[in-house]
Amino acid sequence: MEEAQKNNTTAKRDFLGFSALDAAKVIELFDFSLFIKNKRKECKSGEPYRPLRDKTVSMIFSKPSLRTRVSFELGIHELGGYAINLDGKSIGLGSREAVEDIARLLSRYNDAIVARLHEHDVIEGLARHSTIPVINALTDLSHPCQVLADAFTLYENNLWHDGIKVVFIGDGNNVANSWIELAGLLPMHFVLACPEGYTPDAGLLEAARAKGMSRIEIIHDPKEAAAGADVLYTDVWTSMGQEDEMEERLRIFSPFQLNATLLGLSKPSAVVMHCMPAHRGQEITGEVMDGPQSIIIDQAENRLHVQKALLVKLLNHEEYRKFHLTHRLLNAAKKIKA
Repeated sequence: MEEAQKNNTTAKRDFLGFSALDAAKVIELFDFSLFIKNKRKECKSGEPYRPLRDKTVSMIFSKPSLRTRVSFELGIHELGGYAINLDGKSIGLGSREAVEDIARLLSRYNDAIVARLHEHDVIEGLARHSTIPVINALTDLSHPCQVLADAFTLYENNLWHDGIKVVFIGDGNNVANSWIELAGLLPMHFVLACPEGYTPDAGLLEAARAKGMSRIEIIHDPKEAAAGADVLYTDVWTSMGQEDEMEERLRIFSPFQLNATLLGLSKPSAVVMHCMPAHRGQEITGEVMDGPQSIIIDQAENRLHVQKALLVKLLNHEEYRKFHLTHRLLNAAKKIKA
């Protein structure tokens, strides 16, 4: 038992953001996500793909959730594991019980922790004190699982290229922060169009720019930003915990609505994205959200497939490595044939 715990600690991998990844690892994860997505279709008529058979994952939710909870819980189930849902307030994370005590206890019970929290330092504390993988399912600082699924959606549809112009219209919030982090790994032209005073995290922005991988701009004119865009992306103007600011934010952000006028300034081939939930008639119009250029439901679905791939990478790395070895050999064989 002690030896097993020692080996588990040695092999521990967390996903709190993009700092532990590089471009090659992101593309590897995308290729495995494609495999996972296809496996799901095949499994309806064949043998289920269950590389996480009998694994258990505690999921801590301190914020309301629909897509995150359903995609993780369903994904764990489909991979053969079992998800335990814990309400952050009920367990008293950081109040009734210290973060480090909860991390150590859940490490004895489970194989991983998925957490959707307010403070980013709490998820860092869980990762620091646990001996099992910890996954950031959202904090006030970042939302890396969402942005992984977003970028995968572009990759899957052959829309990703080094010069892709991704324009985020709205608040410099946790989703925008994660896009900026990703721009430190994958080459792109990322533009955040936000009102004055609603800029992203300065530390993440500086770190991403320092890597010199992408052109990253923060501007305050949505029309200027949208010109020539490949992707127009938006999010709610008032995030969870900011409800008392709603009236003021509606006034300040009203020029930043993603509508037909703004979409008309982008490339004719541009796609529309939104991480949801969406407030129709506020940050995005129903016309644009339901229009032919919208891939919003695609990106929401892909949360399931990308997070399943991430879970296998963290909890059954041998299976993950086996896929990539086979994948590389098949690609090499195709090149030889050609």
